[in-house]
Amino acid sequence: MTTIENTLKHAEEHCRINGSRLTEKRKSVLTGLLQSEKALSAYELADYCAKELDQPLPAMSVYRILDFLQEEQLVHKLSLANKYVACSHITCDHAHDVPQFLICSHCQKVTEIGVNKAMIQDLKSNVENAGYKLQSPQLEMNCICESCAQSTS
Repeated sequence: MTTIENTLKHAEEHCRINGSRLTEKRKSVLTGLLQSEKALSAYELADYCAKELDQPLPAMSVYRILDFLQEEQLVHKLSLANKYVACSHITCDHAHDVPQFLICSHCQKVTEIGVNKAMIQDLKSNVENAGYKLQSPQLEMNCICESCAQSTS
């Protein structure tokens, strides 16, 4: 069984436990994100489903599917780019830190890492001391991945 097949099985079980279903169309969209190392927009995912899976999906359907997958915590939306990535913890059965996304500004590769909840609490306090309310603890950072950094030096 491939890594993607294994991840999809975990996602199906996660949905079943939560009283929902990972339909074939939802699996297709999730598969597109699992196969990509970079974040994808709904339109890019619609193209992927049409070209790679011979399963045309309108962009509006992809948006609804992405909303479902996000509610099930199987994907994350990168707000700054208005794109989506598969959660890197789909196959885990333990609690996770707050997700932080490292986004390569050259190749657009995205890596998810966890940020300690205490660090986020400090950030939240600093935000509130500045007169704001934190709407999301998710962090997105523009970076350069190692291979892009090596190729530019």
